[in-house]
Amino acid sequence: MSSDQTGKFAGSVAVVTGGASGIGLAVARKLAAESAQVFVMDINEQGWLAVEPGFHGLPGEARFVSADVSDRASVETAASKLPGALNILVNNAGISHIGSLENTTEEDLDRVYAVNLRGVFNTTKACLGRLKAANGASIVNMCSVAALTGLADRFAYSMSKGGVLAITRSIARDYLEDGIRCNSISPARVHTPFVDDYLRNHYPGKEQEMFAALSATQPVGRMGTPEEVAAMVAFLCSTDAEFITGSDFPVDGGFTGLKM
Repeated sequence: MSSDQTGKFAGSVAVVTGGASGIGLAVARKLAAESAQVFVMDINEQGWLAVEPGFHGLPGEARFVSADVSDRASVETAASKLPGALNILVNNAGISHIGSLENTTEEDLDRVYAVNLRGVFNTTKACLGRLKAANGASIVNMCSVAALTGLADRFAYSMSKGGVLAITRSIARDYLEDGIRCNSISPARVHTPFVDDYLRNHYPGKEQEMFAALSATQPVGRMGTPEEVAAMVAFLCSTDAEFITGSDFPVDGGFTGLKM
């Protein structure tokens, strides 16, 4: 990956799953702002069309590639549209679920597993040959503080993110000799449209009150922003992080390290 004055990712090709909204969108914009050619792999083409104008004028370009990460054939078809070598893969696509073991159904568990774990497997496997061809590539998997500490009513979600952490370390170990680094990021609460929808649906009329309560669970007193997570992704994918692999990085406002 080059690091000339046109941007640290000039000449690099990146794939961001779930890049049409939330953290994934911020990651795609950050990489394109640093001159990467970004392929946004997402199931939500209408969502992408609404945000695509925000990429106009950036040094790098962004293209949409339709894919359901839970479906192997869909991902392989999308991967066939990528260039020969791939420098960056950001496995960001994911879904949440609220519930304890007692009120989580088998269908709930399978649905979360299909996107959050099998999605990482499908996408990474489909892109692996192209990552090897880059002779120096970076994978960043979106994990969660749910993998690092016990969260109430997040049984299926925590299961899936614990798996993402294990996947990250396994890939990092297996592909050292191929020049592929693999790390993960564990955000705490990040203010995305998902949070706003959750508050609107579960606490109508009390959105501001509950938003303040959720924000206060981070020691720094606020939620993170998608752009803050994207900045960490960009660092881990850059030449500045060439000595880092097999590691997880909490971006959590002190949630896991500063118990209060």
